[in-house]
Order: sequence, then C-alpha cells, then structure tokens
Amino acid sequence: MMEQLSPYCAQYTEALEIIGRRWTGAILRALLAGRTRFNEISSTVPGLSDRLLSERLKELEGEGVIDRTVTPSTPVRIEYSLTEKGEALAPVIEAIATWAVRWVGQRADQPA
Repeated sequence: MMEQLSPYCAQYTEALEIIGRRWTGAILRALLAGRTRFNEISSTVPGLSDRLLSERLKELEGEGVIDRTVTPSTPVRIEYSLTEKGEALAPVIEAIATWAVRWVGQRADQPA
C-alpha cells in the first residue's frame, strides 16, 4: 500500500488539471497505442470533435507531454508522439484502464 498521503499536494492537483481534462486520457491512450496522425487519433476516439482534439493536442504540447513533428512534403505530414514526460504516464494510463475494467459500470450494491 502507499505511504500515507497528505491531504493536499499542489503538484498532484496540477497533474490532474493536465491529464484530467475531458478527452485527454483517451488521446494519451491512443498515442500510447501508436496512433500518431491527427486523423488516426480522431478515428480512435469516438465523439471527440476535431476542434477539441486540436485544442487538447496544443495543450499537451505546451505542457511538454507530446511533440508535434511537421514533415515538409506534399501534403504536409504532421505526427504527434509522446515525450519522455508523456511516456512516463504509461503506467498511470494502464492503471486507470485496469481500474475501469473492474469498476466502471459496476453498481455500488454489486460485489466486485
């Protein structure tokens, strides 16, 4: 079990603000699964609008979680990849996925 946590941590709160925004977890999961192009990410995450995907990708790039690489060709090729900071989120995303399979959709009165 984890050491006792303090009731508040500024870094923890900031981390949740970064990865806890709507659709960000799904985008990170798509990137961890090897999706690198805008359209690949978009088609992997149902219900995510192109406008919001673009916004989240810019936010994650600004936080240093992803890199955006532009290849000057015809047409221009843009790919997204996780930085070292982003790759470090892999166990977090995997832990949430494991938790979700076990608990999401489970009613409070059902045994686990």
